[in-house]
Amino acid sequence: MRFGPVPLKDAEGAILAHSLQGASGKVAKGTVLTAEDLKDLAAAGHDTLTVARLDPADMHEDAAAETLAKALVPDPSAQGIRISGAGTGRVNLYATGAGLVRLDRGKLEAVNAVDPMITVATVPDYHRADAGGMLATIKIISYGVRADAIRRASSGAGDAIRVLPPVLSSATLIETTVSEDTPPDNLPDKGRAAMAGRLHRMGLSLSARAVVPHREDALAEAITRAPGQLVLILTGSATSDIHDVAPEALRIAGGTMTRFGMPVDPGNLLFLGTCRDKPVIGLPGCARSPALNGADWVLERVICGLPVSSADIAAMGVGGLLKEIPTRPMPRRDAEG
Repeated sequence: MRFGPVPLKDAEGAILAHSLQGASGKVAKGTVLTAEDLKDLAAAGHDTLTVARLDPADMHEDAAAETLAKALVPDPSAQGIRISGAGTGRVNLYATGAGLVRLDRGKLEAVNAVDPMITVATVPDYHRADAGGMLATIKIISYGVRADAIRRASSGAGDAIRVLPPVLSSATLIETTVSEDTPPDNLPDKGRAAMAGRLHRMGLSLSARAVVPHREDALAEAITRAPGQLVLILTGSATSDIHDVAPEALRIAGGTMTRFGMPVDPGNLLFLGTCRDKPVIGLPGCARSPALNGADWVLERVICGLPVSSADIAAMGVGGLLKEIPTRPMPRRDAEG
């Protein structure tokens, strides 16, 4: 591609590099200049224009972005992605439904390493996607790029971005109350409302409210009877040990523990297990808030059918320091700020 100033009379068919005001209106950057455009610009006093001219081996920015987008998303339906139209060298990728984004980092890094003019920017791996949410933007920085570079960037790029849809459709939230004198109807519903919101945006229904005393036997029975495909436990008293009430109740119910505790803050006091082939998540107290916490990262993977091991949770610590909670009894920062 050749770029630079040329006499106005020689600019027909070239791409205008910078927007200019003509006699009858604005001529936008990126316009492929026609004789009429040149006449309008000349009438406004312009005699030299900065333009880009594509060589035969070049591909226009829009065509290049579209080609790369189709290489990254060869099967939009299977990948859960909608490809936008192209404009000013940009194509965006959007989720067609809720789910969890998975990225092939190696493939994406290879694409971006081909030519600095070829760029793909994405959301993070394991990002929760909502229907219509943007997943990536493909931008050709210059007005044109070598067609061979696009071919090399496209080679092997297929399926580098995918949205995993939910595989579960229902959940049961079991709440415990420390005071057995408190009727279930009087129990605050803030936690249930927050969890209902999380589940709804992933397409899951929440079964009828289940409130039991904060005792191992009562909770074990509730776990056993839970109708949902996913069992969530929100205790009235924090689970502070692997042998505390909720983990012991899971074992009594015949379940097994995968992990207690996670290096994500807020969210440290989470536990994960299974019971009768159902995933069971013991929620930290911060799950009563709709704000992002470590439980979201585990919940979303489980809902979308990804196996979550103890090692997977341990790896969440890098980047696991999330936003401070204003009501935290002992803030992370010291008293002096």
